[in-house]
Amino acid sequence: MIQERLVRFRLRTVLSLLLTIVAVAVVLEVIWISRHVLTWVLISIFLTLALNPAVEWFQRHGISRRGWAAALTYLLTIGFLVGISFTFVPTLVDQVNDFVHKLPDYVHDVTHGRGRLGFLETKYHLQERVEKAVKSGGAAKVLGLSGVAVSVAKGVITIVVAAITIAFMTFFMLLEGPTWMERLYSLLPESSQPRWRGVGHDIYRTVGGYVTGNLLISLIAGGLTTIVLLILGVPYAVALGLIVAILDLIPLAGATIAAILIGIVAFLHTIVAGIVVVVFFVVYQQVENHVLQPVIYGRTVQLSPLAVLISILIGAELAGILGALAAIPVAGSIQVLLVDWRRHRAEHAAAAL
Repeated sequence: MIQERLVRFRLRTVLSLLLTIVAVAVVLEVIWISRHVLTWVLISIFLTLALNPAVEWFQRHGISRRGWAAALTYLLTIGFLVGISFTFVPTLVDQVNDFVHKLPDYVHDVTHGRGRLGFLETKYHLQERVEKAVKSGGAAKVLGLSGVAVSVAKGVITIVVAAITIAFMTFFMLLEGPTWMERLYSLLPESSQPRWRGVGHDIYRTVGGYVTGNLLISLIAGGLTTIVLLILGVPYAVALGLIVAILDLIPLAGATIAAILIGIVAFLHTIVAGIVVVVFFVVYQQVENHVLQPVIYGRTVQLSPLAVLISILIGAELAGILGALAAIPVAGSIQVLLVDWRRHRAEHAAAAL
């Protein structure tokens, strides 16, 4: 005979479970609503990690107060960016203006089947396809112009607000970062503080080394690309070099995407320029992978290629390009935690024997 088993739960247990579920739901909702602000915080943390070595260097060489060292680092960084802007922005603006002025010529060549892009009309009938798309959806597009204008205006305002907010947060993180870390460590039991200080130092070394190294490598990639394009006479060399520097920040896929885009532009200029650019990117990628990355990263990020690929795929799926950029530092931090956990567990096992 089968006996029924009655399981009773206390009202307190049920209420605790319901409150936990509600709390988790509220936290997830808050995270989703404030995802843009959290993105700004994440960018500020990365910038802080990139600038903090300079602050510590100034502290070791005569500027003992962290506030003065942080202010000097910040001012030098702003000065560097302003200098770069005055050097390259006028050229960049001129190149963009030239490109805009030449657009009618490009369109004329395409619609008449001439030039290097003429095959788009003769083979794929691009003009007829565009006219058909405009006729089928032109009215809706025209009526939606006001909405598009409002969206663009909101986007510009958001970018300006984000840039100002990130700049201030980065400075305050540089100024107060060690103080906040000390407060965090003080909340832990005194016996475990040395262990977690070591873990925090390893994570800082891993993430900071990767961020600084990635920025430096991207700067090298963009600069060398600009020089090669200027030598070959490819138009918009500075703008294209800036695109390479930005795309090279994305691990694995960024450099390949940049090589394809710049290669296409170079082939449209001349066949010789296209071949030289492709050869340059192939050679540079070998140098970056086997020389620059080992030298610049050193021992800060020790991840297998498979771990890097999986981390980037997961990060890109969760948060797009920003997730891909943050994937390797996050994976490196997780690896530091796992190594510390295994070491701590081994020490406990040895002590128990």
